[in-house]
Amino acid sequence: MTTETLEFQAEARQLLHLMVHSIYSNKDTFLRELISNASDALDKLRLQALLDKDLQVDTSDLHIDIEIDADQRTLAIRDNGIGMSRDDVVNLVGTIAKSGTAEFLRKLKDTKDAAASKDLIGQFGVGFYSSFMVADKVTLLTRKAGEERATRWESTGEGTYTIEEVDEAPQGTTVTLHLKPADEEDQLFDYTKPWKVRQLIKQHSDFIAWPIRMPVAQPPAVEGETEGEVTASATETVNSMKALWARPKDEVEKAEYHEFYKHVSHDWTDPLDIIHLRAEGTFEYQALLFIPSHAPLDLFSREAKRGVQLYVKRVFIMDDCEPLVPEYLRFVKGVVDAQDLSLNVSRETLQQDRQVQLMRRRLVKKVLSSVKDLLTSDTERYDTFWREFGRAVKEGLLSDVDNRDAILEITSVASTHDAEKLTTLRQYVERMKDGQEHVYYVTGESRSVIENSPHMEAFRAKGYEVLLLTDPIDELWVESVPEFDGKRFQSIAKGQVDLDTEEEKKAAEAEREQRKEEFADLLSWMTTTLQDDVKEVRLSSRLTSSPSCVVSDEHDVTPTLEKMYRAMGQEVPRIKRILELNPTHPLVTGLRTARGEGKDEASLAQTAELLYGMALLAEGGELTDPARFIRVLSERLTTAL
Repeated sequence: MTTETLEFQAEARQLLHLMVHSIYSNKDTFLRELISNASDALDKLRLQALLDKDLQVDTSDLHIDIEIDADQRTLAIRDNGIGMSRDDVVNLVGTIAKSGTAEFLRKLKDTKDAAASKDLIGQFGVGFYSSFMVADKVTLLTRKAGEERATRWESTGEGTYTIEEVDEAPQGTTVTLHLKPADEEDQLFDYTKPWKVRQLIKQHSDFIAWPIRMPVAQPPAVEGETEGEVTASATETVNSMKALWARPKDEVEKAEYHEFYKHVSHDWTDPLDIIHLRAEGTFEYQALLFIPSHAPLDLFSREAKRGVQLYVKRVFIMDDCEPLVPEYLRFVKGVVDAQDLSLNVSRETLQQDRQVQLMRRRLVKKVLSSVKDLLTSDTERYDTFWREFGRAVKEGLLSDVDNRDAILEITSVASTHDAEKLTTLRQYVERMKDGQEHVYYVTGESRSVIENSPHMEAFRAKGYEVLLLTDPIDELWVESVPEFDGKRFQSIAKGQVDLDTEEEKKAAEAEREQRKEEFADLLSWMTTTLQDDVKEVRLSSRLTSSPSCVVSDEHDVTPTLEKMYRAMGQEVPRIKRILELNPTHPLVTGLRTARGEGKDEASLAQTAELLYGMALLAEGGELTDPARFIRVLSERLTTAL
């Protein structure tokens, strides 16, 4: 048979180099990854046999074999599962077809700390490639169920691999690791020791639903030895095969939960939270869900897969069952095992299935209530959750109206109350001033920009707390969510703002009316002068030190949202805003006086233009013609000198 030598995809080659030449403290997990792959192959074969009656395969004894040859220093993991074709091998093993690869490699290269590197690998889920941490050559022999020809793949992990067709091979896949030389100083990493392999299986893969078999160990030949020879003819199952989700909570150790999470998520770190539930009655199911301790690199990638594993009566149905988990909870991992669904289901029929919709609603409520429990009982873990997943969760404020109140309860945002810590909406409401009717907020690109915005002046002077919303998703949800706990959300950059008490209003009424009359001519003239840029010029009640600011009408689209729509290719009409003037600022009063004295109209128009431009810049906006603004500013400064 012809043997071809092919190159790994560039990013796969970089990853292999890092895996082979870097040292990680958690080498043991390679075995869990390979056993997980074998378990997946068995799941897929059983499901395919149920769906395709023409597939002639024997599913009566599906299992995983572990074979050790200490003399040759090889460790083989064999399954009789679905197997792979030649194209499958090239696509699945020779390349890394997963979003976020380049970002993963960049971060891994930049990370010097071994533990941090391990965490990054966990985020990516390298699976098969972890073999090269312990082996200097890997051989894979596989035959796909229903096909006659097999494929042998082999590589030393140095950038190329060989692949050839083979006439005869058992159905399924065998991965043979040609182990690196043993470390004489540390026998704990000698994977030719049967006791070591058994220990790893019990520790990491005990819950695998398929039997994992090894040759039976004989009693020690000499007293004091840890293990004697093994017989090739007799095998024993070394894992318990107990499905964790089907066991009572009080019978499952935390370490077992953690290992199962690593199995279903291919993450190398422990989960942040565990959700184990059982629903009984007319419709029964069990679920074991996990909230990761860190966000995957592809959390905001459109190509990223989401959803949990679906089983029916312990029979694997599919990975990434999207109908069970809404998109904003796409980071949740785990298993759902339903008792009453048909085995012959598809992703399309699941979307319409009433029982699936009931499960989804229950699971969503349980995840959100678990996060709320973290908020009230373990703020450190909650803070980790919100830092990693808060942006995704806030998407649910737009897409999941039924659970909007529950999402608002666990939402944290920055505010003027504390420069270091976020605040929940509930905490904000509890701190509201007597008589305060609204939850005040402002959106923008960064905290530093919006904290120094002119819109903040009156609120700062009056001691009102303002939410500082800087995530792009914030621009969308505050437009769609009317209130929290009966308190309406109010942008401080929209509409009229009146923070005066009734007594203050009465005391200042006469002065306000006088100012309106005094500035009426200036406001009318500036509205006409700046008509290409603003819809109205009016006096402001929100400014204390700045000369001007721009605000939107109550229901106008914000400038940031306008830019977001355009960035997505959606054309929106340009929306003119309102220019507000501070009637006590010397620049504004000086302009009114100069106009009353009949000063040069052109120079006055330039001053009006500068007032508008400064207001835009002060809120972090963009000038339509920066060069003209600089020219006008230079001319006015020259005249002043």
